[in-house]
Amino acid sequence: MRLVERLEQLVSIETPTGHGAGIARAYDLVDGWLAPSLGEGRKELVDGVEHVRWGAERPRVLLLGHIDTVWPIGTIERLPFAVTGDRCTGPGVFDMKGGIVAAAEAVALAAHGGDIGVLLTGDEEVGSLTSRALLERVAAESGAVLVLEPSLAGAVKIARRGGGIYSLAVTGRAAHAGLEPWNGVNALVELAHQVTALPSLGDGRATTVSPTVAQAGTVTNAIPDRAAVRIDVRAWTLAELERVDGELRARRPVDSRAAIEVTGGINRPPMEKAASRELFALAAEVSRAIGDAELRAEAVGGASDGNFTAALGIPTLDGLGPDGDGAHAEHEWASLKSIAQRARLVAGMIDRWGR
Repeated sequence: MRLVERLEQLVSIETPTGHGAGIARAYDLVDGWLAPSLGEGRKELVDGVEHVRWGAERPRVLLLGHIDTVWPIGTIERLPFAVTGDRCTGPGVFDMKGGIVAAAEAVALAAHGGDIGVLLTGDEEVGSLTSRALLERVAAESGAVLVLEPSLAGAVKIARRGGGIYSLAVTGRAAHAGLEPWNGVNALVELAHQVTALPSLGDGRATTVSPTVAQAGTVTNAIPDRAAVRIDVRAWTLAELERVDGELRARRPVDSRAAIEVTGGINRPPMEKAASRELFALAAEVSRAIGDAELRAEAVGGASDGNFTAALGIPTLDGLGPDGDGAHAEHEWASLKSIAQRARLVAGMIDRWGR
């Protein structure tokens, strides 16, 4: 079965963000699938990160995805691609190599695909820092964007929370922890005050402010003069993201002898339901026409590159990738049947949108 062969080939090429050689090999593999229909891929290198687009310069429909994964080199040796019944497993099989395989199959199935485009990026998993300008430029020239990110238990994604990425750094004063700790300013203690206060900037559900990764100190017998924490912010509205941004930048130290610096900012605007309304109606119509189950829709907390395209006012529907579970987890799996179903669904949408 071609889908299984392609998925095994793609999953077996490890593509953690930043691994240029693996990402280039994966792009070359996908180019072999897409070039017969869309022509050879056009590579764009941005700050050392490679992204590739195929097809029309001003596409009627743009298929959007990312080639990078969160899995480090060597994971494939421990978690090789495998198939058990309808389930396939392996690093990145659900997020989002199954979606890429479905996109390539949809391009081959579409009867009216001469004016479509495909864009795959290489740094989505770390915030699309080098690809954002490119994908916004391409999306702005497109009639609609279909994002092949994984589904949510088969449901497409009609809205996503926006997000911010921050770092809060504390500067204190070093001192010997045994001889004169009182002469130091403990950056770790100050950081602890900040970390415990951060979640209260959200409401715990709709808006979340989550300390995630922290560092402090160098040796046990020294008062640390440096400490830092990384912060993940999520919210359903841009106004909420801007409110949290302001409150983070207004943070003051509990110990006045310490200093605080907040860097980072809003990374992805929210994807609001209005952006997906027309495309979801079309997707539901196509799903019925091809005999699939009634298509379901969900609003989800995680962000994707669809947030950027929706914020531009471009009709955007997300979660068109396969059914499965375990994104970013070792039990990651995808349904082979759903990959084929999504390919038919996306092909049908390509054929009907804007014609």
